[in-house]
Amino acid sequence: MSVQFGNWSFDGRPVDADYLTRVSTLLAPYAPDEKNQSTIDGVSMLHYAFWTTTETRRETQPYVLRSGLAITWDGRLDNRSVLIDDLGGRLSKESGDVEIAGRAYEQWGTDAFSRLLGDWALAIWDRDSSRLILAKDFAGTRHLYYSMQDDNVTWSTILDPLVLTAGRTFSLNEEYLAGWLSFFPASHLTPYAGVYSVPPSTFVVVSPKKQTIVKYWDFDPGRKIRYASDGEYEEHFRNVLTSAVCRRLRSSGPVLAELSGGMDSSSIVCVADLAIAKGLVTSPQLNTVSYYDDSEPNWNERPYFAKVEEKRGRLGCHIDSSSRKRLPPGSCGQHFAATPGVVQQVDDASTKLAELINSYGHRVILSGIGGDEATGGVPTPIPELQDLLASAQFRALAQKLKLWALNKRRTWFHLFFEAMRDFFPPAVTGVPKHRRPMAWLTTEFVKRNLATLQGYRTRVKIFHGTPSFQANMSALNVLRRQLSCTVLSASPPVEYRYPYLDRELLEFLYAIPRDQLVRPGQRRSLMRRALVGIVPDEILNRKRKAFVARSPLATMGSDWAALTDSGQQLITSLLGIVNADELGRVVDRARQGLEVPLVALSRTHALESWLRTLPNEWLSAGLKHNETRQLFRLRNESTSGLRNALNTPL
Repeated sequence: MSVQFGNWSFDGRPVDADYLTRVSTLLAPYAPDEKNQSTIDGVSMLHYAFWTTTETRRETQPYVLRSGLAITWDGRLDNRSVLIDDLGGRLSKESGDVEIAGRAYEQWGTDAFSRLLGDWALAIWDRDSSRLILAKDFAGTRHLYYSMQDDNVTWSTILDPLVLTAGRTFSLNEEYLAGWLSFFPASHLTPYAGVYSVPPSTFVVVSPKKQTIVKYWDFDPGRKIRYASDGEYEEHFRNVLTSAVCRRLRSSGPVLAELSGGMDSSSIVCVADLAIAKGLVTSPQLNTVSYYDDSEPNWNERPYFAKVEEKRGRLGCHIDSSSRKRLPPGSCGQHFAATPGVVQQVDDASTKLAELINSYGHRVILSGIGGDEATGGVPTPIPELQDLLASAQFRALAQKLKLWALNKRRTWFHLFFEAMRDFFPPAVTGVPKHRRPMAWLTTEFVKRNLATLQGYRTRVKIFHGTPSFQANMSALNVLRRQLSCTVLSASPPVEYRYPYLDRELLEFLYAIPRDQLVRPGQRRSLMRRALVGIVPDEILNRKRKAFVARSPLATMGSDWAALTDSGQQLITSLLGIVNADELGRVVDRARQGLEVPLVALSRTHALESWLRTLPNEWLSAGLKHNETRQLFRLRNESTSGLRNALNTPL
C-alpha cells in the first residue's frame, strides 16, 4: 500500500518545513520506493510509493492534471480497460491508475467514484471549486484518516502523523473503545476524538467552512438473479470468483497466498492456479504460507493444506504457530501504538512470515477474509425463512420449517420464533446471547454504549430489500468495521488483497436466492457444487466442528497474570470500563484451561496493554483526584510507547 498525507491551511499559508520533515520520518517505513511532494495554493500533498504493479512504477504522485486538479492515489483499478474506453481514447493501456482516476473525476466529477472498481483510497485538491475531496472504495480496504481544525485540515493513510505531530492533547473516543470490545467500532471512528476515518463507499468534501459526507454507491436491494438450473448458478459463481482472484493476482512480483486448509483460502489458491494455467493472468509466481500447531489435539490443518499442495504439485512455507512469546505487556518498543490493534503478539510465527516476505520479495498477500460471510459459511436457515415470511409465502415457509427442523433437530416453533424476532425491537424479543455485552464490563459503560456493544444491531425492515439482503449488508458492515481496525505493516511493508470482497462477486451472491448458498445439511452449497474438480474433495467435504484450543487459553491466562500479579490496578478499571473482580474470575478460568470467550478476553487484554502506552493527560479526563493519582503512579511504573515515539530523534 502506498501512503498519502496532506495538509491544507485555509488561509493559504505554506506548511512549516520542519513539520513536513517530521511527518516524512513517520511515513517512510510504510512505503520505501519513492517520495514526492507538491504544494499548490497552500495545499501540501505527500506520496510515498509502494510499488506492487507494473503501472505504479511509471507513476509520479501527486499527479497534477492540466485543469489544475491534484490527486494522490493508493490502490488498484480492476476495470482499467473499461474506463479507458469510456473516457474516449484520452488514455492508453500504459496509463497509470492514478491518471485514469484523475481523468475520470475530471469528466464525471464525484459520479466517477462509483465507476472505480478495485481497492483504493484517494485525495483530490480541486482548485476551481477550492475544495478537498477524500474518498474510499466500497469495502474500505484502504485507510484514509482526517482531522479538521479551525484553520486547516490534515489527512493521512496512517494515524501516526495526525496524532504525533498535532501539538495537542487528545481525548479518547469511548464509542471506539466499546466497538473494539465487541463487534468492532463504526468505520468512521478512530480512538481519538476529532480524528475520523473516511467511511467505505463514501467521499468527504472539505471546504474552509464545513465538511460534507456523501455516500456515492450502494448495493441494489431490488436486483435479483434467477436461473432455471443449479448448473447456471454454479457457472456464474465460477466466473465471478475467477475474475475476483485474477484481479488480485495483478502484480509485478511474486504473490503470497495464505493457505489454512479451509474452503476460503484453498479455493483462492486452486482457482488462481487454474487461471494461471489457462493464461488468464500473468503472475510471476504464486507461493503459499500455512500455519500448524501439533500441540493442539483438536486443531490440525496440516492434512488439509497438504491436499492443496499435492494438487498443485508444490510445497508451500509451513510455519509452526505453537510458540507464542509476547512482548512485555504495555510495551510496543519504539513504535507508536496508534490503536489497540498495534499491541500484538511477537512470536516465531510472525518473525518467520517476515523472513518469508523479505526473502522472496513478496509485496502482495491474498487473504480469504469475507468468504465465510458471503458464501453461506454459517448454516442458518433464518434469512431464508424471513424472506418467505416477508413475501407471505406461507406454504413454502411451512415446508422449509419442517426440513430445517429435522436437519437442526429443533422444533419448528423454535425456528419460527428466531425468524420472527428480528422483525421486532430487542425490547420486545430480548437480545440474542451472542450479542450481549461481556460480563466483565461495568454497568455504566454498558449503558452509555449499548448500541455499539450489541454490534449496531437493527431490526429487519419490510421495505428495505429482502431480509436475506439486509442480513448480507449487516455481515458486510461488520467486515468493513473489521478492516477499519487493521493495522498497516511497516516491517516489512506488504499489501493484503481480499478476493471475497470483490464488488461484482458480492453483487452476484447478494442477488441470488438464499437456498443456493445454504440448504438443509448443505453448508456452502453453491460453493461446494461449483468447485468440484477444482478444489480437493477432502476440502469441499470437510465438516466444520467447534473446539477449544488449549494454547491460546494458557497464553491469555499468562498474559493477564503479567498485568495483574504485580499488584498494579487495571487502567480499564480506573477508567470505568472493566469490573476488575469479574474479569479476574474469567482470567482464572483461562489460566485453568477452561472455556472462556477467548476473542473478547484477548481484545480486553489488547485494550489494557494499549492504554498503558498513552500519556497520562490523555487518560485522566473525568477521573477523580485519587484515581488520577493511582493512574499517574501506575503509569510511572510502565513504559510509554507514545512517549518513546515523541522523543525519538529525527
